Amino acid sequence: MNSMIMLLGVLFGFLNQADMLPVKNSTELQESKARLKRKYSDELPDFDDMTAMDQILEVNSKLRVPRGLSFKEGDIAFSYVRSAIDCPGNACLWPKSIDGFVYVPYILSPLYDDMDRITIETGMQDISAGSCIKFVPRTHEASFLDIQPRYGCWSFLGQTGGSQTLSLQTPGCMWSGIAAHEFMHALGFVHEQSRSDRDHYVTIVWKNIMPDHMHNFRKHATNNLNSPYDYSSVMHYGRYAFSEDGGPTIIPKPDPYIPIGQRDGPSALDLHKINVLYDCGANE
Repeated sequence: MNSMIMLLGVLFGFLNQADMLPVKNSTELQESKARLKRKYSDELPDFDDMTAMDQILEVNSKLRVPRGLSFKEGDIAFSYVRSAIDCPGNACLWPKSIDGFVYVPYILSPLYDDMDRITIETGMQDISAGSCIKFVPRTHEASFLDIQPRYGCWSFLGQTGGSQTLSLQTPGCMWSGIAAHEFMHALGFVHEQSRSDRDHYVTIVWKNIMPDHMHNFRKHATNNLNSPYDYSSVMHYGRYAFSEDGGPTIIPKPDPYIPIGQRDGPSALDLHKINVLYDCGANE
């Protein structure tokens, strides 16, 4: 019994001393964790508060690219180089009906549950409520969106013709803002910071970008539709997108503290640009 008490006493003393020892590199560990957490997160506290693009990059960072496809800017699928925003004669845009609406047929995978369907349809409605775009279940149309819970969140750019996959993985992509983001790609829009005039509004901090992802920050020869640059666009990258070491990769100017990107859905300017591109007329 005495030996047991003595053993416990020695063990207690050892643990007490261990508590007093300094933790090696504790500050560096905390900084490393913080750096990792804000890699795509615009310094926001958790996944739920990321911008739509931050969430997409987080999900797609684990994506195994489907055979025959490549991705640019993190979530734009292509099998050959093309851009709906500047294709000749707007041939890559969805056609406008005689009644003034642009009907985008779609089919929704039966693998989605009721909450998934509500989330995706909310993303559609957020676009339709402020524009002449109407997403309609496909009946016989030759060209349509095939919305599938594939790996990751991605879309082709503009109308490609025939069955056109748009991937919204569940649960990772199940946010109406993410759905709206991918639908805007399908309508023909690139990311906001890829605009041809972006250097007037943001600084790209190239030294902070992961070397393998610098191509995601190239500018496009876009038709900017005489519209102002939109820091609040649902199509805008977050401040730390593709950051190599936790430093910002995009800094707004002249005010570096302007918030960029969001996850709520299309901004007023996003809807304005849809209306201009598709000549929505009275609905603008």
